Amino acid sequence: MKTVSIIIPIYNEEKSLPKVLSDIKKIKAHNRNICEIIAVDDGSTDNSAKIVQEARIKLLRHTSNKGYGAALKTGISAANGEYILIIDADGTYPVDAIPTLIKLSSKYDMVVGARTGKHVTIPLLRRPAKWILNKLANYLTDIKIPDLNSGLRIFKKDIALRFFDLFPDGFSFTATITIAALTNNYNVKFVPINYYKRESKSSIKPIRDFSSFFYLILRLMIYFKPAKIFLPTSAMLFIIGFIKAMRDFILFNYFGVGAVMVILTSIQLGFLGLIADLVIKRTKL
Repeated sequence: MKTVSIIIPIYNEEKSLPKVLSDIKKIKAHNRNICEIIAVDDGSTDNSAKIVQEARIKLLRHTSNKGYGAALKTGISAANGEYILIIDADGTYPVDAIPTLIKLSSKYDMVVGARTGKHVTIPLLRRPAKWILNKLANYLTDIKIPDLNSGLRIFKKDIALRFFDLFPDGFSFTATITIAALTNNYNVKFVPINYYKRESKSSIKPIRDFSSFFYLILRLMIYFKPAKIFLPTSAMLFIIGFIKAMRDFILFNYFGVGAVMVILTSIQLGFLGLIADLVIKRTKL
């Protein structure tokens, strides 16, 4: 029988935490696969840690706020289960979806609760950034991803350990493990779930976190699929250089230095992308 560790990252969630913990404990009482519940308090300044202790749930604490990803990494490192299930403490994710995810995990390496159910509340400010990031991730993985960074999912602990050094301390943890799994041929299943309005104030800053997510996906492109970024850039520069060279020749009867430099740069980028892609494929063998 597989064992599952539930990890709950917490940062100032005293309003929603009692109900979330109570509901998860009820799920655990009826599911023999769940071997432990681990709450990771990421430097909360409210009564969150006290609520966890009163609920008699294993508590790990950060002395200061290190970030969502850092809390998850702390929990994963301490977990005893073969599978890791993560869920937020803000009451936005449906706890009653946990048994379904655990059941499906016997057939998949990772099961993601995609926020595409009948009741989904995502702030309007986040939607444009979320759309752009999903398009980039879809391009990178060649898969239409219903939800890139859902905070309710279950995955094999071995997957997390394999890519542990790639996981950032911030909110990009979930996006990173999604892309890492999909680009390395792991079997990932997306299951529609509801997503409710949070009771406490969100710590996500749309502009700041969008820029960090955007940088993360570009970094993962270079790490996992370098040809995806180098070859299109090379082709674009070659076209620009070629057009500039033709213009110079027609107008001035010579090829300008600028056009030649752009074409040479495009060729170098193209070869760099091919070499990087070959190195990565060979490393996976």
